[in-house]
Amino acid sequence: MRIGLFLTCVNDLMFPGTGQAVVRILERLGHTVEFPSAQTCCGQMHANSGYLAEALPMVRHFADTFAGYDAVVTPSGSCAAMVRESYPTLLPEAAPVATRCFELSELLVDVLGVTDVGAWFPHRVTYHPSCHGLRTLRLGDRPRRLLAQVRGLDLVDLPQAEQCCGFGGTFALANAEVSVAMLADKTAAVAATGAEYVAATDNSCLMHIGGGLSRAGAAARPLHYAEILAHREPAR
Repeated sequence: MRIGLFLTCVNDLMFPGTGQAVVRILERLGHTVEFPSAQTCCGQMHANSGYLAEALPMVRHFADTFAGYDAVVTPSGSCAAMVRESYPTLLPEAAPVATRCFELSELLVDVLGVTDVGAWFPHRVTYHPSCHGLRTLRLGDRPRRLLAQVRGLDLVDLPQAEQCCGFGGTFALANAEVSVAMLADKTAAVAATGAEYVAATDNSCLMHIGGGLSRAGAAARPLHYAEILAHREPAR
């Protein structure tokens, strides 16, 4: 299977380690992952803000860039949702590649049939289901199933897990007071678990939650679940 990695803007600029983690996971499972350097933004921010005409060139470019791959994997529920759900409407000729775009847990669980990726992470972790993955992609328990198989990991339930963290991309800018109030609820819930780490499918949400945790003086740290799945026990 020829797999293309769609890293996304946020990960490329701020969290490149997440993309490296995806590659390590898939290579550990015997797959080769390619990173097409021509990739750009998927256009989600533009489309969500009403700039559909400005988003179209990015949609077309994405379809051309990833046309030759059997599967496209991305460590972002929101960007995967943009490609899968919005591309066929915005540009019908992009539909074939859109159907082959998967968030990491979908590729692992549904396409490759894997839940145990050979990871080791001896820490207490709670999981926040990001909104696009939860409500648009309907990832369900796929990320939790993967985390539950990590050796040494103590996975604890997050109170009111399905409540939004308040980020929502441009929502946090346009509705700052509401966003901050939602964030306070989320960070309090994370702190209540006693977890060392809070994991999610989207670094954008984790960046928002991490800021709230830091300002509140909470001990929990944000970490993309792909980086947990990539972690191995040190050689002895």
